Amino acid sequence: MTLTAPTRRAQEQTRRRPRVSTALTYLSLVVASLVVLLPLAVVFLTSLKSYGEISDGQGALALPDDWLNFSNYATAFNDGHMLQAFGNTAFILLFSITGTVIIGSMTAYAIDRFDFRFKKLVMALFLIATLVPAVTTQVATFQVVNSFGLFNTRWAPILLYMGTDIVAIYIFLQFIRGIPKSLDEAARLDGANSFTIYRKIIFPLLKPAIATVVIIKGITTYNDFYIPFLYMPAEDLGTMSTALFRFKGPFGAHWENISAGAVLVIVPTLVVFLFLQRYIYNGFAQGATK
Repeated sequence: MTLTAPTRRAQEQTRRRPRVSTALTYLSLVVASLVVLLPLAVVFLTSLKSYGEISDGQGALALPDDWLNFSNYATAFNDGHMLQAFGNTAFILLFSITGTVIIGSMTAYAIDRFDFRFKKLVMALFLIATLVPAVTTQVATFQVVNSFGLFNTRWAPILLYMGTDIVAIYIFLQFIRGIPKSLDEAARLDGANSFTIYRKIIFPLLKPAIATVVIIKGITTYNDFYIPFLYMPAEDLGTMSTALFRFKGPFGAHWENISAGAVLVIVPTLVVFLFLQRYIYNGFAQGATK
């Protein structure tokens, strides 16, 4: 059976479309990878260069003369008080994540399982809260924190991190909606109250959501600069992000030291994300399908 010319052209166009689509897909992936990896490569290469190499005006992607020049890392670690900053960051992370998980899961449980008069209004307020830029409320927030006597303490960012995470509430809410209410009813027949149902039934079934919230909240808190810098200006209260910022003083023009400090800050989150990324994707996928 011979094909007419229009039929052959249509088949050729059909074959070309997947090829063009595949080429555009790979091109977009390559461009996106370059956008992410190029700045990291510049920071890493700069961290291995000496002050003389930086002063010579070499290109940002110029290779260092000595690939084993780790003196910049020693300077950044010691003079930047990175160990103390890591301890402060770990303290804030521990209490912030714990509070976010408990408050977020309890709030989602109350919204999904209880019927009350202003339920829709509460949900609307949660949505509005996500749309309001945080910067516009910082003056009032600062006054509240200062009135509690928490300014320049590690409890100020902990309080703010626990009370402003609307994303965690929505993640928990999606998972709780997938838990059958028949489990609650069976527990009530056995004499369990609402808190017992939450503690013994709902909370243990939220492990995928908890893992997702812990990872996302942990990385966000670890990388945050604005809140620790604003509410903890004391040097001994520096976190990983604010400790890196302090290099602008004694090392204002020493970009090799600043880059080494940036690498020290990046490595922990990068390692955590590479090892736990499947939990992030699985958590969002399961929450979306429940």
